[in-house]
Amino acid sequence: MITLETTDQKEVRRFRIAQFNGRTATVRSGGSTVTGYVRSVLESESSIPQSWTITIIPTAPKVRAEVARPAPRVRGFAEDFY
Repeated sequence: MITLETTDQKEVRRFRIAQFNGRTATVRSGGSTVTGYVRSVLESESSIPQSWTITIIPTAPKVRAEVARPAPRVRGFAEDFY
């Protein structure tokens, strides 16, 4: 789990929308990029200016399949009609 704190309202809105829709969000933190699901967006009421604490659960990167798709079999049956 990654926890970050921000004061940017646009960024917080983007994270809340991702959390509501169940989509992943991407964050650049410390020179690395992390993609994951937003677990919580909490406002710190005692801080001036407003700040939010965002918790993200990282997801594993997708592995691309090296196997090509098989060719369509439509042409194999076309010979039966002629």
